[in-house]
Amino acid sequence: MQFIDRERSDLKWNSIRTKLIVFMLLATILPIVVTMFITYSYTTQSLRTRVAQEDANLLYQGGRNLSRLLDDLNRSSSSIYGISNLLQAGYEDPQSNSQVYAVLSGISRSVPDVFQVYLYENLSRKATLVTLNTPQRNYNIAPFVDSVGNSQHSVWVQESHMSHAYGLTSIQPRYPSEPVFTLHRKIERVPSSAIIGYLAIDVKLSALSSIVDQLYEQNREKIYILDDKGNMVYTDDQNMLGQPLREQWYAEQIARSPNSSGNFEQDGNIFAYQRISSLATHWTLVKQVPVSYLTLEANRAAFINILVLAVSLIIIVAATVIISLRITAPIKRLGRYMDQIQSGNLNVDIQPAGQDEIGAVMLRFRGMMDTINNLILREYRLELANKTNQLKAMQAQINPHFLNNTLQIIGTLALELNVPRIYALLSALAKMMHYSMHYEDKHVTLRDELEHVKAYIELQKERFENRFIFRYDVEERLLDLPMPKMILQPIVENYFKHGLERSAVNGEIILLASAMAEGGVRITVQNNGNKIPEARLLQLQWELAQWPPPGSHPLDTGQNAKWPSIGLANVLARLKLFSGDTASLSIGNLHPAGVKITLHIAEKDITESEDH
Repeated sequence: MQFIDRERSDLKWNSIRTKLIVFMLLATILPIVVTMFITYSYTTQSLRTRVAQEDANLLYQGGRNLSRLLDDLNRSSSSIYGISNLLQAGYEDPQSNSQVYAVLSGISRSVPDVFQVYLYENLSRKATLVTLNTPQRNYNIAPFVDSVGNSQHSVWVQESHMSHAYGLTSIQPRYPSEPVFTLHRKIERVPSSAIIGYLAIDVKLSALSSIVDQLYEQNREKIYILDDKGNMVYTDDQNMLGQPLREQWYAEQIARSPNSSGNFEQDGNIFAYQRISSLATHWTLVKQVPVSYLTLEANRAAFINILVLAVSLIIIVAATVIISLRITAPIKRLGRYMDQIQSGNLNVDIQPAGQDEIGAVMLRFRGMMDTINNLILREYRLELANKTNQLKAMQAQINPHFLNNTLQIIGTLALELNVPRIYALLSALAKMMHYSMHYEDKHVTLRDELEHVKAYIELQKERFENRFIFRYDVEERLLDLPMPKMILQPIVENYFKHGLERSAVNGEIILLASAMAEGGVRITVQNNGNKIPEARLLQLQWELAQWPPPGSHPLDTGQNAKWPSIGLANVLARLKLFSGDTASLSIGNLHPAGVKITLHIAEKDITESEDH
């Protein structure tokens, strides 16, 4: 593309182009990513909460249905007392047998999914078994051990097991064994508690499945019915029927909980439970829902959003790069024009850069240069031929003023065009030029010097791409301290000449000014750059301590003067001329890195300077 700057195509962090691209990408991508994350988190959490509430309602209703089933079985089993007189007296006539069969058949039909009904009569030692409406009977046998049991209750429910013939071994079984749970009842001689027989009702697990199948989604969720010992009454896995559940989540969260219902999340699953108490039976209905199943839809939505984000990101990056290049290319071209003008070529062919605001700046800049060239041709060319020496003297004053005004004009245009960084740099440069142009101001305050250093630092930050920081701490009352002009800036400049590593990214300059307890003011400039070699440091310290050399003029910094450093020598010389011989300058290395330069002005020197 023609608008790309071929000579300066590398993107640096301090360039407007890079910052614009990064800002636009962040401004578009971050809100989308944050919105996706918040939406996903909120959706998954709301799904967890909603599922937990729905499961609690389902299990509550399922618990009521199971209690109703047990109550129906209990009521059906109590109909055995309609033939209690026969059980107490014993019988052997066909009519009595028919009456007994009729009661047992009625019990088997009273509740759906009853597999078989067992009756044992203590007096006659008879056992009767009605399996799917088919009666069988044995004589002179003991009651089946499971029916006798060891329960203190007259009615109880035995956990799930495979059906059996209740000891009727002499009769060939006609039906295959079924997984069942059994309601046992001890038949008592009313009103006494003497046991006259035992009744057992085997119910197929389909009676439970018809209830619990409505409470969960098979192949994805799991449901359990457990008795008070933790044995499995119902589950999808028939191999676990009657077996204890040895899961950690059950032992920690449900078995120890005193609550009748609740829910919790553990091991990537959401569990809900509901306790059921009916007769002497205490069951717990538990539902297990994998979190991955709950978040399946949310994950699909997130995946689709990520795909959309990826496509959007490609479009956004392309659009951002194109837009940023179109915006910054004219600015870079303007910078090249300014470099040529700075080198002395005032007849630069400035080409317009479109119809936008930057193009307007280019047109105004071209008009300004045309005006400058016309003024030079019209006002100064004739005088330049006749008064060369006078013109040189005037240019020394006019050019800085003119450039200062020009920079202010460009800075104003940059501010109008919403390019504050260019305005800030031009303002910093203008401040330095204005500060250095006023030759009559030989003495300034510490406030003036600090402002000049801050302007210089602002420009250096742009030059070194913000690879250092500048901090200062000056007591408020010392800001009006009088001092020679251009004292601090040369000291700070040493860091950029000798101390700052080109690859460093954590440079630091610190300027401190404080009143000393023994009187006087200490100004310290320190950095964390390269140390001065030890031999060179010792030589510098010795030469500064011996200043000035015998026979030397205090301000002689020419080639014949043996100074430790022209910059430091100039600073020390002007400081002593300003405030007396008690003023001093010291230099030393810091550990583990850096250099520290300290200026000391005695209290009496400050007073004398203020009097002057």
